Amino acid sequence: MAGPYDTGLEKNAANFVPLSPIGFLLRTATIYPNRTAVVEPAPAKAGGSRRYTWRQVLERCRRLAGALTAHGVGRGDTVALMAPNVPEAFEAHFGVPMAGAVLNALNIRLDAETIAFILKHGEAKVLLTDTEFAPVIGRALALLDRKPLVIDIADPAGPGGERLGTLDYDALIAGGDPDFAPVRPRDEWDAIALNYTSGTTGNPKGVVYHHRGTYLNAIGNILVWGLRQHPVYLWTLPMFHCNGWCFPWTVTALAGTHVCLRRVEAPAIYDAIEREGVTHLCGAPVVMNALLNARGPNNPLPRPVEMMTAGSAPPAAVIQGMEKLGFKITHVYGLTEVFGPSVICAWHDEWDALDADARARLKARQGVAYPVLEGLTVADPATLDPVPADGETMGEIFMRGNIVMKGYLKNPQATEEAFAGGWFHTGDLGVMHEDGYIEIKDRSKDIIISGGENISTIEVEDVLYRHPAVLEAAIVARPDKQWGEIPCAFVTLKDGASASAADIIAFCRDRLAHFKAPRHVIFGPLPKTSTGKIQKFVLRDRAKVE
Repeated sequence: MAGPYDTGLEKNAANFVPLSPIGFLLRTATIYPNRTAVVEPAPAKAGGSRRYTWRQVLERCRRLAGALTAHGVGRGDTVALMAPNVPEAFEAHFGVPMAGAVLNALNIRLDAETIAFILKHGEAKVLLTDTEFAPVIGRALALLDRKPLVIDIADPAGPGGERLGTLDYDALIAGGDPDFAPVRPRDEWDAIALNYTSGTTGNPKGVVYHHRGTYLNAIGNILVWGLRQHPVYLWTLPMFHCNGWCFPWTVTALAGTHVCLRRVEAPAIYDAIEREGVTHLCGAPVVMNALLNARGPNNPLPRPVEMMTAGSAPPAAVIQGMEKLGFKITHVYGLTEVFGPSVICAWHDEWDALDADARARLKARQGVAYPVLEGLTVADPATLDPVPADGETMGEIFMRGNIVMKGYLKNPQATEEAFAGGWFHTGDLGVMHEDGYIEIKDRSKDIIISGGENISTIEVEDVLYRHPAVLEAAIVARPDKQWGEIPCAFVTLKDGASASAADIIAFCRDRLAHFKAPRHVIFGPLPKTSTGKIQKFVLRDRAKVE
């Protein structure tokens, strides 16, 4: 039986507009047209820094959308982007969806074959590409039968390179309509972005984002980080990684300033913090480690800076060191399939009274759901029954809600598997603590099973990072005839430091059950992805032969 609220009260143009982050730019540019929106610090040889106001940014994004439309880009078409954190990459996050199109930001460290696969699979109609990457893009285009329209980005702060397209970006937007009316989504479920997973085995999968999810996760970032109006946000996190965790839209909603950093290097980060008044930045633990080791512990920042970290579980020792420097660390967790961060280690005031080591260990946990994530649990992957909240029983982490992807592009089987049972299957193994906070113990493929006992590589790595000579460390499984698998450590030492394999093993045995301590230690640099994640699949192959 219909109730009194079930009839006569319908959606209409007055009470319902599909959620989209496009509106953030329109609002901010109207209210704060003269505030600085985007900065690209650059050396004098590049003509100095580039700076745009919100009025200028809106006009440039309108022109981009209008120019793309004039070149045949329409609703649902894919526009690919190959660029580091430059103003043009930021503008694409608004200009492309304002044309009704879908932005496919490419990982700038991909090989030509993978780029060619993505451009073909995503059916890119246009490719915006920084000239620095002309060599790899040229090889990728040569592999395609149908090539997209190529538009070159010639960043004055970049190294330059060959022009592959018939137009450059500045000429493109110069010809665009400055009064172009943004194409609003007909449905907030419409696609806004396409992001490809790393694809360490087989071809990468195309994760499709919707307008609703990007809008909500942008708001979620504000809520969990306690962001206020006009933050100065430094782009150390790649914009191509989960669309910069939705921060192009988050910072814009708050009329903040985007400080674009073309290369993520510790001196440039510290310089931007001091010169541009940076208040916030994001980055993987590897970025924290670089910052920590580039500045002595007795040389703290002139003022506190907020830093959000995710990507892999940060060692407690690194968190502790960063906070001594004056960085206030917020730990989040997520995946490409959930628009980046979706879990936050929400802090409790009473934890401030704990000693530094205890605080760092609490902060190393992944935490609780974002306010815009409706479901988060740790469960038995076979039955989906939640594990006991005892901090010990391991299960798989599952999520559900409005910041979960639409699915994998042209891959119904993978989509069905990812959503089996009405939950998104993360593939991450973790525990649920008594207070409801989750803690990752490993990726399902990274857990080491030695003599029938599970060994968390994260637990062992946390101990390794406490060794005074260790700069970076990773633990992987090494095949063993007796135990099946044993832990193998890969270690990079700090400059000027020394330690033997025996020293490292003894250090771990003093702090762990002996079966968890590494039996082998291999020294040298660690292979990483462009987002700073250590490529453990490479290390597993090396562990088998070294």
